Amino acid sequence: MMLRVVLALLLPAAAYQSPRPRDCSDVYRSGSGLDGVYTIYPAGPTSPVMVYCDMDKDDNLGSSAEKWTVIQRRHDGTVNFFMKWDHYKSGFGNAAGEYWLGLEVMHLLTQDRNYELRVDMEDFDGQKVFAHYSAFSVGPESEGYKLNLGNFIKGSAGDSLSYHNGKKFTTTDKDQDENSSNCARLTYGGFWYGSCFTANPNGIYTWGPSPHAAGVQWRTFKGLDNSLKTMIMKIRPVDG
Repeated sequence: MMLRVVLALLLPAAAYQSPRPRDCSDVYRSGSGLDGVYTIYPAGPTSPVMVYCDMDKDDNLGSSAEKWTVIQRRHDGTVNFFMKWDHYKSGFGNAAGEYWLGLEVMHLLTQDRNYELRVDMEDFDGQKVFAHYSAFSVGPESEGYKLNLGNFIKGSAGDSLSYHNGKKFTTTDKDQDENSSNCARLTYGGFWYGSCFTANPNGIYTWGPSPHAAGVQWRTFKGLDNSLKTMIMKIRPVDG
């Protein structure tokens, strides 16, 4: 106990902090600079969560030390994303592969710190594009885990996500969208649907051409009749 007090007096405040990282930027600052799966603690020591950390230098957005926490990833169709509310709330999949981090974790991460969002995607011809947004946060469950999205900054994928700003999350068993039907049932996914979507990262995984509005889709990139090979949503702090 005495040693802790002495260290607290000798070390700068920034150097005396919990060893448990809250997100991937904390993981990076602790000395782990490699891409991979790490444990973070978005709500303190009793809340371990496995995530994938993207630590690579980003030539499009600079070489900031704030690294990306992946909150959603699709790349091969091995995980079923046609899931119910409790699954989307708590998260599912495998951090080493396809997964959804969980709405409650997203809320905990973003309630006290400002984050930006990047969405990376690739089609089946190998074309890679991205979309970058200035802010991203998820409200509490009492407000339907509402999406709060900042401005579209840049990216050759175009802006297909702003339509979803301010929308509540909808699943097959919890309809909070603005359509007379349930968008999650219509599009085989779960998302911040309006009536229904211009982006559907959690849609059914198909290989290239797909039924209209039924796939992993981003309208301003490949329209709503082509499913994408990969879709990755990731966030990082913008307040240091």
